Amino acid sequence: MVFDTYDRLDVPHGEEAMRIYRASFPQSGRKPDAVIQAMFDRRMAYLHTESIEDRVTAMAITGVIPQANVLLIDYLAVAGEVRGRGIGRRLVQHIAGWAREEKRLAGIILEAEADPGEENEERFRFWQRCGFTSTEYVHKYIWVPETYRALYMAFDPEWRVSDRGETMFRWIGNYHRKAFAR
Repeated sequence: MVFDTYDRLDVPHGEEAMRIYRASFPQSGRKPDAVIQAMFDRRMAYLHTESIEDRVTAMAITGVIPQANVLLIDYLAVAGEVRGRGIGRRLVQHIAGWAREEKRLAGIILEAEADPGEENEERFRFWQRCGFTSTEYVHKYIWVPETYRALYMAFDPEWRVSDRGETMFRWIGNYHRKAFAR
């Protein structure tokens, strides 16, 4: 298996990674391709891929949140035919190593759907198995019907969540606003 990180989409496995992204997230639950491209054009996103035998099996889109010195995992997806084999967890481990060693960040944050339901609960358990800690605060965006909870993985023992997670959602919200800015 090969792990790669890129700061643009026009890379050897970029389109294959985007196919996994489109297949894994419903149109209503993902950023449009033009927004994703703009994020890379603005240098606010990274594409992470894991490939086996030159075939992309997992992808993630992340971005650095400078004011917090953390990496946001915006999207992470595993190709449907290979789910359940530990590939997603391995990709998260690679991203964590990259964020800690290459970028010297204090940790990783993300948001996960908080509405009750088996699919959301399984996703939540996945992030916890990857080493993430949940915050208490449940956030409701005005533009989507789902509620979300923030999770974090701290690398720096000095980095702490200072509230129930509200600040993390301010950071995440600012990142999303910048992504959609024209």
